Amino acid sequence: MARSVSVWFALSAILCSVTAISAEQSSETKDFVLTLDHSNFTDTVSKHKFIVVEFYAPWCGHCKNLAPEYEKAASILSKHDPPVILAKVDANEEANKYLANEYEVRGYPTLRILRNGGKNVQEYKGPREADGIVEYLKKQSGPASAELKSAEDASNLIDGKKIVVVGVFPKFSGEEFENYMALAEKLRSDYEFSHTLDAKHLPRGESSVTGPVVRLFKPFDELFVDFEDFNVEALEKFVAESSMPLVTLFNKDPSNHPFVIKFYNSPNAKAMLFANLSVEGIDSLTSKYREVAEQYKGQGIGFLLGDLEASQAAFQYFGVQESQVPLIIIQNNDGKKYLKPNLLANDIAPFVKDYKEGKVPPYLKSEPIPEENKEPVKVVVADTFEDMVFKSGKNVLLEFYAPWCGHCKKLAPILDEVAVHYEKDDNVLIAKLDATANDIVGENFDVRGYPTIYFRSTSGNITPYEGNRTKEDIVNFIEKNRDKTAQQESAKDEL
Repeated sequence: MARSVSVWFALSAILCSVTAISAEQSSETKDFVLTLDHSNFTDTVSKHKFIVVEFYAPWCGHCKNLAPEYEKAASILSKHDPPVILAKVDANEEANKYLANEYEVRGYPTLRILRNGGKNVQEYKGPREADGIVEYLKKQSGPASAELKSAEDASNLIDGKKIVVVGVFPKFSGEEFENYMALAEKLRSDYEFSHTLDAKHLPRGESSVTGPVVRLFKPFDELFVDFEDFNVEALEKFVAESSMPLVTLFNKDPSNHPFVIKFYNSPNAKAMLFANLSVEGIDSLTSKYREVAEQYKGQGIGFLLGDLEASQAAFQYFGVQESQVPLIIIQNNDGKKYLKPNLLANDIAPFVKDYKEGKVPPYLKSEPIPEENKEPVKVVVADTFEDMVFKSGKNVLLEFYAPWCGHCKKLAPILDEVAVHYEKDDNVLIAKLDATANDIVGENFDVRGYPTIYFRSTSGNITPYEGNRTKEDIVNFIEKNRDKTAQQESAKDEL
């Protein structure tokens, strides 16, 4: 498979009205957000221990929505002690594009937190409205870990809704404490860290412990877990693994969504059980699923339980139907999927065991094979991909398209002309595949946008087409890359 699972569910940016934009874009607010470019970026960043930079494009709607909130936050944070500096870079400007590449800007807006003169770079993971930006950056600009001096401090921080990491120490010095603070600095944009001299301040766990120990509080499973290995790498692994639920719940409760995003971003294979969680008798299924998740804990596979009502995007992505639930899908990082529909509680453990042992064949999302395929441009689906592209014995020009893509619609009549041109040539096939409705077979087809065109010669050479979208250019490309038949080579020699 050319494509791995992308993160389907992202937190929506908070939008603001056009009137708010115009109201905020006064000369006063513009003074608070620094405008940086290739000429002053490095010099400015090097002078600050903490600076936030937005990489934007002038045409980007999300950037326009963020602009007044970002400027309002900048004006508030300019009065903070010490002031927090917010800046912006037009990453669409040709002279600034190297900065966008350096800071791995993949879309707009992208916000980066730069520390220690730009030596340390972190992703901004906070809200996108002014008050939320202010609160998030106040925490990010302060100490990586705050001291808990009382039970009130602890209860204010550990609210049962988020991950909180607390280090308990007999003294705030020594290798263990230094390693803990290094961890807090490294992971501060993902978790909240605190430290204390007295475990009695904490709401759960053994209160007589003197440490050093790290106690991670979470709003699921066993609610807290302790760890005593202060190697930084071991600590980081502990936090990452402990902050994931044994079974991640995906429903319409927004408090679960951060954990769903972490689930899909994890490097593990992903087991997903989709079911109607409101029907009677579902407890036996979910209970057995949890038992299996416990059995395979730490073995490179994560588990998610998706409520039918909230999982429509997943159903569309995988090309499955509601009639197939309860349905389990396991997806590897290479994109291969393994599926069992209409399963019972006792089917779960054997299916996962067979998957781990390589006994389950991969599942391909595919449209139905066309009953007729008489148009000049032939239709390929996942179930016919192998026969039509790899085993046809022909030179194949294949377009990967999306039905809603305007560029694909403009290309369609041109491909028809190319197909008609080769209609009497049994050695050339012009074809198309709806990449939104079919899985793509073959690692050499890297489809990142629509339309994407590849050419596969009869000898197996696979070449992307990146030329002009005219009949003449496409035909010339085919003639240059095709494998000739013996008859054609003979005719060419005679000429």
